[in-house]
Amino acid sequence: MYLIKNANLISMAKINYEITDILVKDGKIAEIGKIKESDYPKAKVIDANKNFVTPGIVDPHCHIGIFEEAIGFEGADGNEMTSPITPEMRAIDAIKPQDVAFQESLESGVTTVCTGPGSGNLIGGTFCVMKTYGKTMDDMIVVKESSMKMALGENPKRVYGHRTQAPSTRMASAALIREALTKAKEYKEKLDEYNEKQADNKEVKKPDYNAKMSSLARVFDGFPVKIHAHQQDDIVTAIRIIEEFGLNASIEHATEAYLIADYVKKHNINLIIGPTLGSKSKYELRNKSFKSAKVLKDAGVNFAIMTDHPVIHLANALTQVSIFVREGLSELDGLKAVTIDAAKINHVEDRVGSIEIGKDADIVIWDGHPYHYMTKTNYVFVNGEIAHKK
Repeated sequence: MYLIKNANLISMAKINYEITDILVKDGKIAEIGKIKESDYPKAKVIDANKNFVTPGIVDPHCHIGIFEEAIGFEGADGNEMTSPITPEMRAIDAIKPQDVAFQESLESGVTTVCTGPGSGNLIGGTFCVMKTYGKTMDDMIVVKESSMKMALGENPKRVYGHRTQAPSTRMASAALIREALTKAKEYKEKLDEYNEKQADNKEVKKPDYNAKMSSLARVFDGFPVKIHAHQQDDIVTAIRIIEEFGLNASIEHATEAYLIADYVKKHNINLIIGPTLGSKSKYELRNKSFKSAKVLKDAGVNFAIMTDHPVIHLANALTQVSIFVREGLSELDGLKAVTIDAAKINHVEDRVGSIEIGKDADIVIWDGHPYHYMTKTNYVFVNGEIAHKK
């Protein structure tokens, strides 16, 4: 049990920029407010000294552990580029908890990540949500399979076009995704029919098991989908597919979404924007801008901000956010984009993303303002344990 005293709390919920206390008990946030030490004599007291205290940073889209740091080919397990349609792949089977990036991210205040396959395939497999602290995946996992990754645009077109194999055009990319979704829907309908007849004690042949279709069919039960798209045209294609098939989806990267912000708002699409820190390394990124977050916020679009680690190292997550703030996004909205809003878009807001009673005690005590490049973490709690101490 821990009692954090004199926290300048930015909870991402009701209490923001207020000096208060936090009680951590059994891995959860148990109490927030003015708390007497005498009420909890067994609690270890930590004085935050009026430093800023926030929930742990939540990265909504990255590839930590599946593209391992400092390894190269041996540690690159994020793209099974032997077929453009691989929904049966699971990031959880390839993530390396010993990746040094986990410790570096943890020390920088990142406590939860949504990590998974890259964008080499049209349908690449499933992401997972996990903590950055622990020895094995069993220690770290929050959601084993959290979303299905899809991709439009340059990447799959480049991978397979160079092999004189579909997709070599954007037309083929959309067509192959539609074909796979249609087959998965048909597979699900046959399986549902079988289960119904089984319940009625009718003899009927069960459809042959198909790993690809079995995994992909879950999207028709609301299983979340992440669709990689940078350019305006690819974003609109993604929205078209989302609405055609009734997908519960977010658009990832969405580099040019701010140029069609009203269109995105009209279609009520969630975005996970970034990475924006760094150079415009390919044509799709030519309109990359730190002004995008302010434009999207003003248009009423829901978004979170990603690092796409290792594109931007997770340890620099708040450095990137600070530049969005410099270009017009409010300070609090910037922090929300890497905490509660990131958690909401990945459907884990019941556990992480804000400091509220009953949630996981993932808490960061900073030694300065979270956006300042010189700031470090004094303490990082994960699941109520001190995972890092300066």
